[in-house]
Amino acid sequence: MTNQTERTSDHGMNGPLSDLRVLELGNIVAGPFASSILADLGAEVVKIERPGAGDSIRSSGESGDVIFNALNRNKRSIALDLKDEDDLAAMYSLVDVADVFIENLGRGTPERLGIGYEDLRARNSKLIYLSIKGFQEGPYGEHAGMDVVAEAMSGLMSVTGEPGRQPVRVGTSIADMGGAMYGIMGVMIALRERERTGEGQRVDGTLFESAAHWMGYWVTYADRFGRDPEPLGASHPSWGLYDVFETVGGWLFVGVTNDRQWTAFTEATGLEHLRNDARFATAEDRRANMDSLLETVQAGLRDADRKDLFGRLTDVNVPSAPVNEPSDLIDDPGLEAANLIGRFRPDGAESTELQTLLAPVSGERFGPGQYRDPPSVGEHTAEVLDEWVESA
Repeated sequence: MTNQTERTSDHGMNGPLSDLRVLELGNIVAGPFASSILADLGAEVVKIERPGAGDSIRSSGESGDVIFNALNRNKRSIALDLKDEDDLAAMYSLVDVADVFIENLGRGTPERLGIGYEDLRARNSKLIYLSIKGFQEGPYGEHAGMDVVAEAMSGLMSVTGEPGRQPVRVGTSIADMGGAMYGIMGVMIALRERERTGEGQRVDGTLFESAAHWMGYWVTYADRFGRDPEPLGASHPSWGLYDVFETVGGWLFVGVTNDRQWTAFTEATGLEHLRNDARFATAEDRRANMDSLLETVQAGLRDADRKDLFGRLTDVNVPSAPVNEPSDLIDDPGLEAANLIGRFRPDGAESTELQTLLAPVSGERFGPGQYRDPPSVGEHTAEVLDEWVESA
């Protein structure tokens, strides 16, 4: 297999954001995820880490190690102790020539360190400063924020899981990533505005408000009908057949959203007799008799081969999908065709090559790339200071 680092080694120089200098003072997921989007598109991202320990996720066990590697590819690392006068001065020298600064420290911490927005703006009025926090300033502004807090307070957790069981979080750091993504949207808007005004600005990326935005139509539902939706599992109340089913080979999702798909589904699965059942005659009937429908369809699909069934449903354009495990996405042909598989070596050239997913942001003349392996703590301190300060 060709090493993607070799294959796209010039992407950082030629990517669509290659003229952008980004400083990231991030930990765990939100800040690193935000800057990774810019890095995948060619921005020069320099990660500022604590000497010795580095990003706290580095020392958080097996999952922490891979989270660090997946989110910190395509970056260089410098080690600075911001409580040390000389190291803080060194960081200021980088801020002077940076375009974007990203932090997801606890509220008030940047100001105590002398690296809050007003501190850095006084040095570089063109700087775009992305601050990622649990909540916007306001009544919740001082609350401790983290991914699950945002999922819980936004209502997202209340509709995740199965009816009658305890609420559960989404299986990835969805609110962290959402706050980061909205933050990066804000960064790009601020950069566009800077072209007109010559001035930078602070941009907010927040976990709670991002997750709440995704809950918008359920908020409208609750307001309209005076009741809250139940946890959805894999289903949805708008459609007559929309759930996961056990088959030979694993779980398969099927989503029938109109009468054409219902007819095609019954023919592809050999369940034509269901069209003669008065309980399932129309979409409204199917919604009204959802429990009976799901039980009947499950009985008809339990002995079917998942791969064969998926192929037959795909052939007649009925939405369906195998419920994949993360391992199923390794070397996935669709992701490969979209150039979204990043291959890297976490500990240098001698280590085993690993895969992750690149930021899915592309256009006719641009796309993401993998061009730099994850850094060790402070690996690039001297070279970054030389390069950036020399160019000032």
